[in-house]
Amino acid sequence: MNPIKILILTANPSNTGSDPLRLDGEVRRIEEALQRSHYRVRFQITAKLAVRTTDLRRALLDHKAQIVHFSGHGTGEQGLVLENDAGRVQLVSTEALAGLFGIFETGDIECVLLNACYSEIQATAIHQFVDCVIGMNQPIADKSAVQFAEGFYDALGAGSPYEEAYKIGCSAIALEGSSEYSTPVLKNRKRRGARLSGAQMVSQSLQPERVSAASAKPPARSRQSQAIGNVTISGSNNPFNAIQARGNVNLSQTSTHSRGGNSDLEAALALLVKLKKEVSATDALSSFAKKDTESKIGMLQEELQKPKPDKNFVSEVVMALKQGLSGVLTLAALVTQVADLVAKVWDGLL
Repeated sequence: MNPIKILILTANPSNTGSDPLRLDGEVRRIEEALQRSHYRVRFQITAKLAVRTTDLRRALLDHKAQIVHFSGHGTGEQGLVLENDAGRVQLVSTEALAGLFGIFETGDIECVLLNACYSEIQATAIHQFVDCVIGMNQPIADKSAVQFAEGFYDALGAGSPYEEAYKIGCSAIALEGSSEYSTPVLKNRKRRGARLSGAQMVSQSLQPERVSAASAKPPARSRQSQAIGNVTISGSNNPFNAIQARGNVNLSQTSTHSRGGNSDLEAALALLVKLKKEVSATDALSSFAKKDTESKIGMLQEELQKPKPDKNFVSEVVMALKQGLSGVLTLAALVTQVADLVAKVWDGLL
């Protein structure tokens, strides 16, 4: 299953003033927001610091991100501020920036966040080619910019669509008592044209693998919806609609698949209960690591008890558990036993 890729680009040239932005702190807060989120295993963050024009182009080409986040300085009509080879100001015009994103119009980019002063002008220009773009309509304090980013990614990590994540970001500023909650501006629309949108691409990458097209026998439906196994999906602009029942997504548990006789699966679930208890009791993990591990175990238990578990998602969570518990041999051994049991029953589950 392909992750949702977030590309963070920062630039803070040495000659932009005596009070430099703490962009590393913003990156850290974004990483923490997603790390603690329910769907953290489905996000992949790449951060590029001290970005030059060549770095910008190469990053877009190399990483094929769904979300592009720029953090730094804006100058309004003159453009955004990147860095040159000497680490000093390199202005990039609005026209040049919009032209670059225009080249990627048919690619994966579906959301651009310009966390920089006066960047609404660039947001408007980029919005010609990208459906969801956020810019700032005036100067914004470093603290407020970080609060907005943290709230925005908290919401995305919880499965919110972009519009709701934007509102949560603005609320994060307001809750701290700042009047700058109205500074971020959202430019959003449903994807135009017949081609597959980035939101749909991400949604499909998050959809559980149910049954093959050959074996699925959906009833006759209108063009706006389709049936895949026991899931009926209608169109929506929510990139997380395969995770949660939002918008026009209807999940109905109508499968007649019987699980009672699957002894390997029952054994795996029993081991997960044991693993959760031992994680809670161990002194080998920090409090944060315990909560993170218990959350992953809960996600795995929930997925395995579904009529048609998502094989890729289960594999991702098991791998994350193995990595997180690799230093505690007794716990790692239990995860390995769970993985072995699940591997034996996939043919019966899928």
